[in-house]
Amino acid sequence: MLITLKEIKKILGGDLLFENLNFEILPGEKIGLVGRNGSGKTTIFKLINQIETPDSGKVFIKKQANVGYLSQIPEGITGTVHDYLKSSFSSLMTIQEKMKRLETDMQDEKKMERAIEEYGNLQDEFMRLGGYEVESQIEKVAHGLNLEDLLFSPFQNLSGGEKTKAGLARILLEKPDVLLLDEPTNHLDLHAIEWLESYIQQYEGAVCIISHDRQFLDQTVEKIYDLDQGEINVYIGNFSSYVKEKEERLLAEFKAYQEQQKKIKKMKEAIKRLKIWANQANPPSEKLHKRARNMERALERMEKLDKPNLDPQKMGLSFDAEDRTGKDVIVAGSITKTYGDTPVLQGLDLHLRYQERLAIVGRNGSGKSTFLKLIIGDEQPDGGEISLGAQVSIGYLPQEPLKHEDPNMQMIEYFREHVRVTEGQARQILARFMFFGYAVFQRIGMLSGGEQMRLKLAVFMHQNINLLILDEPTNHLDIDSQEVLEEAIENFNGTVLGVSHDRYFLNSCFTETAFLHDGQLYRFPRRYEEARLKWQAQLDAMKPQEGHDEKPKEPMGKLSQPTKDNVQLEKYIEEKEQQLQKLEEEMGQTENAEELIELQQEKEKVEAELESYYDAWIAEKDE
Repeated sequence: MLITLKEIKKILGGDLLFENLNFEILPGEKIGLVGRNGSGKTTIFKLINQIETPDSGKVFIKKQANVGYLSQIPEGITGTVHDYLKSSFSSLMTIQEKMKRLETDMQDEKKMERAIEEYGNLQDEFMRLGGYEVESQIEKVAHGLNLEDLLFSPFQNLSGGEKTKAGLARILLEKPDVLLLDEPTNHLDLHAIEWLESYIQQYEGAVCIISHDRQFLDQTVEKIYDLDQGEINVYIGNFSSYVKEKEERLLAEFKAYQEQQKKIKKMKEAIKRLKIWANQANPPSEKLHKRARNMERALERMEKLDKPNLDPQKMGLSFDAEDRTGKDVIVAGSITKTYGDTPVLQGLDLHLRYQERLAIVGRNGSGKSTFLKLIIGDEQPDGGEISLGAQVSIGYLPQEPLKHEDPNMQMIEYFREHVRVTEGQARQILARFMFFGYAVFQRIGMLSGGEQMRLKLAVFMHQNINLLILDEPTNHLDIDSQEVLEEAIENFNGTVLGVSHDRYFLNSCFTETAFLHDGQLYRFPRRYEEARLKWQAQLDAMKPQEGHDEKPKEPMGKLSQPTKDNVQLEKYIEEKEQQLQKLEEEMGQTENAEELIELQQEKEKVEAELESYYDAWIAEKDE
């Protein structure tokens, strides 16, 4: 046992979070800790790290076990990002300093013999601990988390999100016995998320993850701790299997509850009848009275089952687009945008039509949020033109929805400023978004990220919008609220343009995907999971081949063509056709079921890549 929380009671802000909580982490376990916002997940991490103390109960951590946890944005750090990451190898740096001093001692004949012996011992220890691999480890993690370009930047110059990423990188480099990761994907792009998934899968230590990213949990954990109303229920498997098993468990518990209620009702009716019969007897029957008392005692001793909550309260969200737009909703042509000497958008084109649902994905810093701001008019392009169609009414949800609002304004004041209703009506509406009682009088500067999102969505629902523009809308929403948002988008009869790194959300809500790369959009009429395979095939085709000078490629734009080099395309197609033939032969020869499944998955991937090459080859022939 690495970590054990036993019979924990914790009161926070006057609210009872836990009364008898038990929690444990075993060596090598990969755990997902899930639950509603405010249920106490982060508090558990803080209890483990002694940032919070329990009101009763005990926290046990195995002696000499190292726990890695990023509790807040690292501040007060001097030096570069590289210096900060290298500090995670402090014990190795200490050995290295001793070795340097011994190298000086070796120059002294009197100290040479002892220095050589000690140096040899230290060198063995240095090698055993991976001292000569420090730089390669830093480069590996920096590459995975997209910190390569920041390694030699002053740490204090980083944004809050970049500091958080650097803090995560440092913890990964420390390789603690237990990794506690609280929403680790929030500041990561899709490339970094997929890299982190792979890292966790291969990590030898224990990992416990708090995350609202359902696909990330599916890929990384093998056990779910469900924190619900102060209690933890344990489920073996990933997130998807947990959802199915929890539903089955709740239905079984509800059935058992119903059966017990029927039994209780029958016992109460029998007790009532026995008392009536006993009193009607002449003389009154003591035997029947005794039987009634025995049944009452049996009823009191019965362990009553709690009624399972099959339909937990969720925010009531729906969007109504009463006025439809024209066929063309957004037309952007040859858009350029530069910050200082850094070009962000370079000749970008987009034509978004009525009721289309388009997701824009790309690396952090590629210009996704910038493009959304250009569309709504918060910023102006340096070149090109953006026009909106007839009767377009935009609902824009930025990453920080209330950033530019007066932080001292009360929630109900903010809502009524944007929606013309009485105070009573406003309180009824806000209650549908999980703001009850005096909570509606909170100042908006005190709201959490998730509460800000819910408030902004409440406003949207009562405005006649027909174009939703969403910038990372799931970042601060718990899983229940994400599901409500997904359902509302599905039922929305307007147009949706969104930026997200949540793959589950992307696949659920968007029928088209556009990749923002080198300042341009590459659009695919497919959901993210399928589109990413075709996009990767295009990227591979765009790469210069070994032994050939790289030639400038023409912009691919809306055609989504992998390359303009027809000879090279035919070479790729031939290679993929041969690979496909080989896979089919192997599938025909194997009798191993697991191997057959792996070959089938590989075959599907190659077929998707080959289809992309065929599309490009046909398009080029048509020119």
